[in-house]
Amino acid sequence: MVSRINSRRLVTVVAWLVVAPMTLTGQTPASMRLSFADAVRLASGEVPVVALATLRTNEADARVRQARAALLPSLSVSGAWLNRTFNSKSLGIEFPTIPGNPPFPELVGPFNNYDARFNVTQTLFDWSSVRRVRAAGAQADGSRAERGVTVEGSVLTAAIAYVRAVRAQAVVGARQADSAIAAELVGLAEAQRAAGVSPAIDVTRARAQLATAQGLLLVAKNQLDRGRIDVTRALGLDPTTPLAFTDSLAPSLGAADVSVQRDSSVAAALANRPELLAEAARAAAARQTGSAIRAERLPRLQLAGDYGVNGKTVPNAIATRDIALQVSVPILDGFRREARLDEQDAVVRESQVREADLRRQIAAEVDAALLDLGSAEAQQVVAGEQLRLAESELSQSRERFKAGVAGNIDVITAQAGLIRARDTEIDARFAAATARISLARAAGVARTLH
Repeated sequence: MVSRINSRRLVTVVAWLVVAPMTLTGQTPASMRLSFADAVRLASGEVPVVALATLRTNEADARVRQARAALLPSLSVSGAWLNRTFNSKSLGIEFPTIPGNPPFPELVGPFNNYDARFNVTQTLFDWSSVRRVRAAGAQADGSRAERGVTVEGSVLTAAIAYVRAVRAQAVVGARQADSAIAAELVGLAEAQRAAGVSPAIDVTRARAQLATAQGLLLVAKNQLDRGRIDVTRALGLDPTTPLAFTDSLAPSLGAADVSVQRDSSVAAALANRPELLAEAARAAAARQTGSAIRAERLPRLQLAGDYGVNGKTVPNAIATRDIALQVSVPILDGFRREARLDEQDAVVRESQVREADLRRQIAAEVDAALLDLGSAEAQQVVAGEQLRLAESELSQSRERFKAGVAGNIDVITAQAGLIRARDTEIDARFAAATARISLARAAGVARTLH
């Protein structure tokens, strides 16, 4: 009698785990519904890492405007009041003494001087500054390409986290089905024992299988909770945000606008990967900086002028002006310029080496993703057949057990095989989804994932 009560309690617990709302995972009626496409959209524009990359791009654009300022007019306004004395002897001029007049005093002053004026400068020719503006523009292009790298990486992280969470959700569903079957077998074993056609060991085995299924279900729910946390972290959300995933491990999950033909995929990757664009921009910036350094040998022409009023008193101040045209030609700077040129040439060569290696790496990543995708699709076929056979084996063993022609050891063995088959089938679908995501990232089109 006690044994039957314990069995009913265990079955009740498992039934609650199977059908009750998933309070352990935080899924409530107010859960935030999140699709795979929503996750990709959020990861490509609203996460902190992308926001920081956008700010770095804005900083690079501001540096372009700073470099351009060297070619634009400069205007300033100044005003001064001066009260001074000075020693006339310090001028080095002997002032003659006029007969009948006192000698020229040594101490002159004190007296006031009021001065207010506008100062304007304009560079007329400075090829070095022109080149520096272009170098800053190339660096800004590189910053935008680096932002693309950040976006692609952010999307990849969020997409993989989402697929892992969906896999955990599928495992929870599988464990719930396993628990339901185990609970049913407990009831069947007890009924068979009560009818005198089954030994007590069959009931014990069924209870042990039920307890195992219950433990696996709890582990699966914990993994789903962890998956939700990983998704919120990848999307920059509060970890306590309740999420409800609207997508499953369907064959379309992780699809993107990319060809599965090797040559087409590699060509698309070489054209789209932001890492290549960033490396090309770095090389262009280094070349423009080298040109700017070489242009420093050219003459620099500048026009300067000021206009204002000056006088010992404000009412008596008069207008004065200066206009200057200045030409400067650098001759020698201790060979510092040549060393800077050598540095930029080395930077260009370094960038060329990185670009060539990056091209080979991109081709290798595309090849690996295509191999993984082909293998995962083949695994799905095999896993689907294994699952079908495992379900058939369990069905046949249950019928034999009900008929009393076999013990439930065959049923438990078949159920264990079904658990493995379900896990294998889920893993195959997960592998296919991650392979599709990896192929999109390798081709540089992760933002088109849907």
